[in-house]
Amino acid sequence: MALAFTVVYHNLVVAEDIPALTSAWRDAILTAIEEKLMTHPDVYGKPLRRSLKGYRKLRVGDYRAVFRISGITIFIIAILHRSVVYRQLKRRLQ
Repeated sequence: MALAFTVVYHNLVVAEDIPALTSAWRDAILTAIEEKLMTHPDVYGKPLRRSLKGYRKLRVGDYRAVFRISGITIFIIAILHRSVVYRQLKRRLQ
């Protein structure tokens, strides 16, 4: 049986990122989070490098969910289009 992880969203993910998505993308991304990240985040999440070392990304089409694993908790910091996600992410982490 897979270990069940708890997902915690950054306040801007809830306030800005998720509401800005179309319903189709929202469903696809939230389904991917439930099916992949809540069971095996280390398998499905690709590690980021350099200044974002320690963070991982889950690719869903042209969108990226960037997160960090801490014990059995997954902290999702951003769910944004690939063209802006890393610029926005650096601002959120400051």
